[in-house]
Amino acid sequence: MKLVIFGLTISSSWGNGHATLLRALCRQLSAAGHEIVFFERDVPYYAAHRDLSELPGGQLVLYSQWEDAAPRAWHELRDADAAMVTSYCPDGIAASEFVWSSPALRVFYDMDTPVTLSHWRNGEPLSYVDARGLGEYDLVLSFTGGGALTALQQEMGARKVAPLYGSVDPEFYHRVAPVEQYRARFSYLGTYAADRQATLEKLFIQPAQRFLHERFIIGGAQYPQEFPWTPNMYFMRHLSPPEHPAFFCSSALTLNVTRDTMKTMGWCPSGRLFEAAACATPIISDDWPGLREFFKPDEEILIARTTEDVLAILGRMPEGEARAIGERARERVLAEHTAAHRAAELETLIEACRCEQARSVV
Repeated sequence: MKLVIFGLTISSSWGNGHATLLRALCRQLSAAGHEIVFFERDVPYYAAHRDLSELPGGQLVLYSQWEDAAPRAWHELRDADAAMVTSYCPDGIAASEFVWSSPALRVFYDMDTPVTLSHWRNGEPLSYVDARGLGEYDLVLSFTGGGALTALQQEMGARKVAPLYGSVDPEFYHRVAPVEQYRARFSYLGTYAADRQATLEKLFIQPAQRFLHERFIIGGAQYPQEFPWTPNMYFMRHLSPPEHPAFFCSSALTLNVTRDTMKTMGWCPSGRLFEAAACATPIISDDWPGLREFFKPDEEILIARTTEDVLAILGRMPEGEARAIGERARERVLAEHTAAHRAAELETLIEACRCEQARSVV
């Protein structure tokens, strides 16, 4: 299969959750013998933090303006079996016109479904979907399951929908030796987001204020100057993906915080959630509908709703019990949530769609 993708970025993991997930997915598809061509607009903020310059087993096409990419895009689409536009692709609307006019199976992958639906409901413009919605696509995939799938059909006109959740590549994310500079009692890895801040205050900052004798660490990008740092809270500016396992493995516990728009809709496991679990680091997570479909509370993950919940875990949970939870989470991820699992799911979905189309022609 030849798959052409028009996305936000795969070359830089700075300030976004798309790149790491798409790299793992494309790597597995390439390993299975599929040809991948990825189109990405070459913007300054990703160029300055680029941590991938070539797509292993595939082709990465960087372009300055859509007009520069258009001839190559049309050339690649002529013999493509499937073509995919992802959410937040800066030229998604223009790319979709090419995809709809090509012989390829037309796929849209929304890696930000709650945000997409929020903008759509408010009549706010999107760079990757125009007023026609999603009705022209043969298959719409969503990073978010549950009610989001129904909403994509009923509100945005998607004809066939399916979840394609986040995942992890266990070849890169696994238990490694701790690194002193990342050592912490409690850690959080994530780009700053205003709609995560209230939960981060409750589940991380306030516990840090109460456990001043313990070391807390945050890794990520775009944190504002006025962030409420405490003397025992350490900050690591953007960490590239190869550094993530050491970051997770150097802390006794790590935190998962979900953006409010995604939490409300539920069924929205982040890539960071699977990455930390693959490293066998015990996770404290905020709660949201659907979480229990991915991990069992108190057996594979710890759920916190209040500051007191976090304080109780930090103060009273035996270290061995926490480690056992982390190990069980790793076993769950390896059994169900690797990039190889998602690549196989994508193959099956695309093949089923193509078979349906073939039958309808006959």
